[in-house]
Amino acid sequence: MKSSGHIPRKRFGQHFLTDQGIIGAIVDAIAPAPGDAMIEIGPGQAALTQPLVERLGHLTVVELDRDLARRLRDHPQLTVVESDVLRVDFGALGVAVAPRKLRVVGNLPYNISTPILFHLLEHIDVVQDQHFMLQKEVIDRMVARPATSDYGRLTVMLQWRYAMENVLFVPPDAFDPPPRVDSAVVRMVPLENPVVVAVPLMTEMVQVAFSQRRKLLRHTLGRWLEEKAFAGTFDVQRRAEEVPVAEYLALAQQLAPHP
Repeated sequence: MKSSGHIPRKRFGQHFLTDQGIIGAIVDAIAPAPGDAMIEIGPGQAALTQPLVERLGHLTVVELDRDLARRLRDHPQLTVVESDVLRVDFGALGVAVAPRKLRVVGNLPYNISTPILFHLLEHIDVVQDQHFMLQKEVIDRMVARPATSDYGRLTVMLQWRYAMENVLFVPPDAFDPPPRVDSAVVRMVPLENPVVVAVPLMTEMVQVAFSQRRKLLRHTLGRWLEEKAFAGTFDVQRRAEEVPVAEYLALAQQLAPHP
């Protein structure tokens, strides 16, 4: 199934995984099973696609590069969605693939990994789990704890809805061409009973909080709360990175207890 002769395109952030040991470890971490409704983002030259489809029997792939998409269509076990992943309606795609929830995997383009993660957050209700190869620095931010330099907007928004863990380190020489950064694989499992708050409110609140992360929250979130005529209590004599996810969620519930 592996495509050949394809020159990696910088505008698509293409770095193709070639290390067979790493590929095997990733597939083992994903643990695909026959009948799983799985979608792979950015299959590229099919390094993960081949072992995945061998275990699954069928796989849906989302590929933007038209040359790679054309080659992938030659394989009857694949359904190819030729599209920018940020334009894919995973809810509709899930209905088309199977009545089961989706298992989403992929080696995400590092230049747009954060927008992809936020896009998938919008479709979390149809997702069973996600396994992504990302820049290690991004995964460090995803799994960060409060009061650390990695803790930020991405941390809060994702830990609100997912349980996450860094499951595998991937060095640059596992790719062709090698990226200039270390990589890792993250497992993301939607929480069964997340705290219910309005998404637009949570998004705006966290963005305001981290807009000037070196300053105390009274300069950013404090003023925002005043504009909202907030009558509750919240300690704004801290920096945004010092506030645990649970406290942000509790604040959002005070602001709008019935989302």
